[in-house]
Amino acid sequence: MILVGTASMLDAKVEPAPLFADNMVLQQNTDAAIWGKAEPDAKVTITTTWSKTKTVVHADSEGRWSARVATPAAGGPYEMTFNDGEKLTLKNILIGEVWICSGQSNMEMPMKGYHMQPTAGSAELILSAKPSTPIRSCNVHKAVSLKEEDTCGATWYEHTPEGVAEASATAYMFAKRLHETLDIPVGIINVSWGGSSIHAWIDKEILEKEFEGIFDMSAYKTGVLPETPHNQYSSLLYNGMLHSVAPYTAKGFIWYQGCSDIWQYERYKKLQARFVEQLRDDWGDENMPFYFTQIAPYKYGNPDAPDAGYMMWAQAQTLDEIPNSGMAATHDTGEYSCIHPSNKKAAGNRLAYLALTRDYGIKGIDAETPIARSFEFKDGKAYVTFTAGEIGLSPIDSDLEGFELAGEDKVFHPAKARLDGDRYRIVVSCPEVTEPVAVRYGMKNWSEATLFNCFGIPASPFRSDNW
Repeated sequence: MILVGTASMLDAKVEPAPLFADNMVLQQNTDAAIWGKAEPDAKVTITTTWSKTKTVVHADSEGRWSARVATPAAGGPYEMTFNDGEKLTLKNILIGEVWICSGQSNMEMPMKGYHMQPTAGSAELILSAKPSTPIRSCNVHKAVSLKEEDTCGATWYEHTPEGVAEASATAYMFAKRLHETLDIPVGIINVSWGGSSIHAWIDKEILEKEFEGIFDMSAYKTGVLPETPHNQYSSLLYNGMLHSVAPYTAKGFIWYQGCSDIWQYERYKKLQARFVEQLRDDWGDENMPFYFTQIAPYKYGNPDAPDAGYMMWAQAQTLDEIPNSGMAATHDTGEYSCIHPSNKKAAGNRLAYLALTRDYGIKGIDAETPIARSFEFKDGKAYVTFTAGEIGLSPIDSDLEGFELAGEDKVFHPAKARLDGDRYRIVVSCPEVTEPVAVRYGMKNWSEATLFNCFGIPASPFRSDNW
């Protein structure tokens, strides 16, 4: 493990932001954003071992400086030197693919797991980790603030047993799949806080203007941090953490959050769309890929209550609101008594499938989650048509559980579903409902997946009604 505060930095006047440290990964083939502090009005010269070009910038009257440094194709290790009269050299830098990873506890959960809550397969992956594998992870330190902060603590880890143990399990599985497919270095920057609500990650001005009166903003008037949980209070995590990471040059963004917001599933559609717009504004890239993980089933307070199911469907509906977005379904990985599924490999791999097929040109699989797109009711049955990739849905010739039908009385009854000969369509029937007007699948806190695409990706829970 290499901490940000290495000896080479302690005596230097010029200080790059904590994200820029030994062992970091910079995005390949781009002009990577670099920033930091120095003496007011100081001249800072940046040199690298991958280029003969020098970059010269001047700090402002408060000592802040920023620059763009051209990066080559993937490779390394390299060094980067900052010189304002005294030299500071960052070592063991890789050039490759960088992804920003954020969310609540299912993104924060490290490879070593939580107390009494393991990450499946972690021992083998941790113990077999070698520094020669060019995967690096960075954990941004937890911080809250009532104002937008320019810097936040961060720690970069090499691919050692100690480093892999501390990495976000979902993000590490994502990075591992990318590296093994692309054979280039991958860096993941984890900006997460367990139990956080989405509005804690959104800019205060957005909440005040576009969600007026919905969220508590009183702390910004008093100037005193609230007593309520900071990870669920308006804009505190955006101010203290996420704002300080932008605009670290990256390929895209992966997000695993929503369990704390099932109570506001309908509003979440607008919140997540606005959150992504904010990210793209902060990073200066309106096309930045955004891939997120749909929450997994869990009993919550009442396993038969519909809130988590409603949230899953709301998350699926955001795909229509957010350009260049994708959803990794985890309907088959939930655990009845644990909100942190141990199978993080499924979540990480499915996020990686989206990135590999959409952003890196890899062909051969249907990476998209099957989504219900149209509903038809006739002959006493419901017909549901999905978007499901070229090969379509599975399994064939099986009665599928987890479906419900309702008539005009709005009372849902358990139903059976089958593929009806069309690879994109299922037919749902129930003897208790002879004239159905609504169909649902997985609309409970706890449910089990039965419908998939032909590559094992579960279909999203859905409902045709808005009752």
